[in-house]
Amino acid sequence: MQYHPQPAAGVARPWAFPAPERGTLPNGLTVLRCHRPGQQVVAVEIFLDAPLDAEPEGLDGVATIMSRALSEGTDKHTAEEFAAELERCGATLDAHADHPGVRVSLEVPASRLAKALALVAEALRAPAFADSEIERLVHNRLDEIPHEQANPARRAAKQLSKELFPATARMSRPRQGTEETVERIDSAAVRGFFDAHVRPSAATAVVVGDLTGIDLDALLADTLGDWSGEVAEPRPAPPITADDTGRVVIVDRPGAVQTQLLIGRIGADRHDSVWPAQVLGTYCLGGTLTSRLDRVLREEKGYTYGVRAFAQVLRSSAPDSASGATGAAMLAISGSVDTESTEPALKDLWTVLRTLAAEGLTDAERETAVQNLVGVAPLKFETAASVAGTLADQVEQHLPDDYQAQLYARLAETGTVEATAAVVNAFPGDRLVTILVGDAARIEEPVRALGIGDVSVVTG
Repeated sequence: MQYHPQPAAGVARPWAFPAPERGTLPNGLTVLRCHRPGQQVVAVEIFLDAPLDAEPEGLDGVATIMSRALSEGTDKHTAEEFAAELERCGATLDAHADHPGVRVSLEVPASRLAKALALVAEALRAPAFADSEIERLVHNRLDEIPHEQANPARRAAKQLSKELFPATARMSRPRQGTEETVERIDSAAVRGFFDAHVRPSAATAVVVGDLTGIDLDALLADTLGDWSGEVAEPRPAPPITADDTGRVVIVDRPGAVQTQLLIGRIGADRHDSVWPAQVLGTYCLGGTLTSRLDRVLREEKGYTYGVRAFAQVLRSSAPDSASGATGAAMLAISGSVDTESTEPALKDLWTVLRTLAAEGLTDAERETAVQNLVGVAPLKFETAASVAGTLADQVEQHLPDDYQAQLYARLAETGTVEATAAVVNAFPGDRLVTILVGDAARIEEPVRALGIGDVSVVTG
């Protein structure tokens, strides 16, 4: 029998996060482009400097309604026609609003990029914001709110924001608005927010994919280049303040068979030199199935299917901004346990934090974390969409274009002692706000006896 020869492994090639080319169109739109041979689905991310703290008072959620309405008709196409044109391109278009601003995301085959970009430009240049469409989007959003309230994880996140930030701060309130604020939104409010904040000089477009044979300069000039608007004045970002006094808030859900845990505080964002060590230490604490929290709470005790520790950037401003603030990240531990295990799970979680502070991470934990974070990067950024999304993240967080590439180098250089110090400072046992969504009648007294902070109960 004749066998084919066994394939031999090729020579390993060094990998680095793709470096974009930066430019500016005559209308002021900043453009980052990244040629990725073989990526025949092109990803486009457009960041609009329309942050949530710019929403008019009493109209929380108008940025969300505006972002959803961008694909609901223009001066040339009705909502149905616009959707049909996107389908003919084989394109997907999405938009959402968050604290830094609005993101518009497009994915389309490279062969149809011209048509899809023309549609996006049309939506940004002349959205219809028809009364009937805005009313429908408002009603849809109002229908979503009760479901979010019923979701333990979403309810915990809402309560944590309310606890951490002053009531006057936009970050203390739901990103997509409340029933009271959303029902006030009409087409005039949406149009007003759009006219005040959406303009090319305050926007950045990221284009990633196989650009072979595509004259991107000409294509951009014919599409997004036709978008016009006044030059935007710099907007000072309000400082971020938070109260992380150690305490426990129970959101009462009578009869609940599980307790949702969300434990958090505010910490350094990516502008801080401690960020790489914080990422590494947090990963060791709860970034994967082999982390300390999972090893104790899941593998040894069987309290949960998984507990995760993470850092999520909320908002960043340029280091030389007038406010002097560089932003902040949410540092959190999240998971769920059965009701009976609430007290022992919290007790063991705090034991993990205290042991970590007393004994530190091990070299083996640090090495595993580095291998997982750095080694998986080539796979993580295999698609054009993942690269475009990360580049857009860097734009909205006012980071240099080579930030992600430098981050992996810093992660590899970070030692065990440095990672330990960062994660211990990130999660001090006496400076954590703990939110528990569960049956207060069964968990309040056992949790109070733990002594991890004052305990209060709110209705669900």
